[in-house]
Amino acid sequence: MTIVRRIAIINILSIVSLLSACGGGSTTSNNPPVASTSSSGVGSSSGSSTSSSASSSTSSSSGSSTSSSTSSSSGSSSTSSSGGTTSSSSSGASAGTDVLTYHNDTMRTGQNLTEITLTPANVKSATFGLLRILKADNAVDATPLIATNVAIAGVSHNVIYIATEADSVYAYDADSGAALAQVSMLAAGETPSDTRSCAQVEPEIGITSTPVIDRSVGPNGTLFVVAMSKDSSGNYYHRLHALDLATLAERVPAVIIQATYTGSGVNSSAGLQTFQAGQYKERGALLAVNGQIYTVWASNCDYMPYNGWIIAYNETTLAQTAVLNYTPNGSMGAVWSVAGLAADSAGALYGLAGNGTFDTALSSTGFPAQADYGNAAIKISSTATTLTVADYFAVPNTVSESNGDIDLGSGSPMLLPDQTDATGTVRHLMIGAGKDGNVLLLDRDNLGKFNASTNHAYQYVTSALPGGLFSAFAYFNGSVYVADVGGTLKAFALSQALLPASASSQSSAIFPRPGTSPAVSANGSSDPIVWAVVSGTGAAAELHAYNPANLQQEYYNSTQAANGRDAFGNGEKFITPVIANGKVFVGTPSGVAVFGLL
Repeated sequence: MTIVRRIAIINILSIVSLLSACGGGSTTSNNPPVASTSSSGVGSSSGSSTSSSASSSTSSSSGSSTSSSTSSSSGSSSTSSSGGTTSSSSSGASAGTDVLTYHNDTMRTGQNLTEITLTPANVKSATFGLLRILKADNAVDATPLIATNVAIAGVSHNVIYIATEADSVYAYDADSGAALAQVSMLAAGETPSDTRSCAQVEPEIGITSTPVIDRSVGPNGTLFVVAMSKDSSGNYYHRLHALDLATLAERVPAVIIQATYTGSGVNSSAGLQTFQAGQYKERGALLAVNGQIYTVWASNCDYMPYNGWIIAYNETTLAQTAVLNYTPNGSMGAVWSVAGLAADSAGALYGLAGNGTFDTALSSTGFPAQADYGNAAIKISSTATTLTVADYFAVPNTVSESNGDIDLGSGSPMLLPDQTDATGTVRHLMIGAGKDGNVLLLDRDNLGKFNASTNHAYQYVTSALPGGLFSAFAYFNGSVYVADVGGTLKAFALSQALLPASASSQSSAIFPRPGTSPAVSANGSSDPIVWAVVSGTGAAAELHAYNPANLQQEYYNSTQAANGRDAFGNGEKFITPVIANGKVFVGTPSGVAVFGLL
């Protein structure tokens, strides 16, 4: 299929003029319009993307973090970081920290340890608040990403990349709010997918999962994104795109997600499973490791038929490299979580499968005889051409939980930095939770497999999250942070590689469905802040900032300032705050709210 694209790139001279007139960092509701230029590519640009201020605040701190963003982990459990130190440029783009993947790193820890601008002393309503809202054409469910010092037409910018459910991708200057580019992922004659009669993603399905950036791929770095669409004949598509960071042009032609896998389960024919695009949406974030892009797939409201898929593509060519269906002889087992897969430094992948077929009849090696891993934690080994289940864990009542839709797959996996137990043994751990409210702490070197009468989890904390988990954990300085549905934001302080039986501290604020996926900013171990968003759809969103050591101490929330100064609209189901270079970015139903120093 030939894909038609039109990319909108703002005139660089207009940006320079704007920054000069506004002192380089003030908000404005009258940015110059995006100038359209045509090429043979995807979709259309509105030509009018602007940055609007929702308050009368003006100049903000641009942030100038100069240390690299890393995961505080060592040894075999360490992993790549979200970005690194970049140098300042003559254009005024300051050095800073990249956020290139969901929750900052492949372990999905949600921590940025290079934030030197935002501190407990200045994150208060007198000095911190809403700066502007970066407009978009539809809901922003995918978490925004940040790349610093991107050279665009000879001028360096710190750039925020925004993807929407209308299948659009935007690039804005993260410091000034100036619109840089907009591109549509739609082929000629296509629209975003309808909701598939499922209210989980509304008002339409376009780009739901968080993209991923690899700055080493292509001449300027590459943004990888999966977009869903529909043509006039009612055919559905998912495409993987590789966009140049500087221009948003397709670096190589987009590929349609297609896959087959040997199996006799639901939707099979002649012993072969076939991926049917209309039955799936991608909610889990993209993952870039091992030179590959990994995609995971959820269904639409459990509408049958569907199975559990992981599909991998080469970062450079977008050639499909490997396919795994982990319920090939059964059904269901989707990955529903916002984080998708996590990865360790050795390139092993970890995920939480949703309700689906699990074979209680085990082979001599302890693996399901029919290779069906519904409602299980799975560890995947990956080569250049294969994906294989290397280990797994399932609770003794996994089948009854799946039958009752009380599955593990609603929560997101997180890998912990190395923990030392009471014997001095270094443990490589994974944490997860689902709808049953129990928290799993698993040993990544031996997940525990399945036993019908005995739970072989490394640790199993019962009823720790009474509302069930539909969001992601975050980590900082020996504690994990999480909020269950209709519950508080909770901290669990690890001690000797174990979790406490109950929360070490918790917020006063309640987080309605879907709970919240927190994130942490700090300057190393100094000035830490836990950020969380009240983000239920159809109700006002709120940004909160807490003391990680005591969640009863709230530094700031967006309702504190008078006259609704920091109000930024309603929430979105999948939102996770992004903190980078003195600013906090939060997705909304119509753009991204930007908070910073006033």
